[in-house]
Formats: sequence, structure tokens, C-alpha cells
Amino acid sequence: MKMPRKVKMYCPYCKKHTIHVVEKVKKKKASELKAGQRRFRRVTAGYGGFPRPTYEGREKPTKRLNLRFRCTECNRAHTSPMIRAKKFELVEVK
Repeated sequence: MKMPRKVKMYCPYCKKHTIHVVEKVKKKKASELKAGQRRFRRVTAGYGGFPRPTYEGREKPTKRLNLRFRCTECNRAHTSPMIRAKKFELVEVK
């Protein structure tokens, strides 16, 4: 999927349509203090091996993309609902 690097869309902070710069968001490192991560560390600690069985199904054909739209006027960013795509590319529109 090809998407323009700059799109005109509604900014909820300016409350009008402005030019937005599209950014692809990368997954950040999981916090060790979150409840799910603490539970995972507790279960995997000590003797006994990995707590969950390995997944033996096929991989999904598409991945979810998380896009961030940054307003060029107020410089605030907002996200839209995630979309699915096999390939993703940001292109410059002339």
C-alpha cells in the first residue's frame, strides 16, 4: 500500500482541516512494570520451561500498521484506527 507522506485531514486540536505529516509508528520496548509483564516473568521464572505452547499455525498474510498524523500548524499528533497491509510505503506526491 502506498500512502502520501503529507495528507490534508481534520485536526481535532486546531478544529479545522490542515496538512498532516504521516509517520509510521514503531513498537516501543514493553515496560517491565506492567501487570502482564510481571505475571509473565513470575510464570517463566525457575524450573519448568516456557508457560505457553508454541504457535503452530500459519502467519497472518497482513500486518497491522499504526500510523501517526502530525499537524503542521500546531505540531500535535493523533492516530487513526489501525489498518492492515502486506506492504506499506510512504511516497512523496509532486
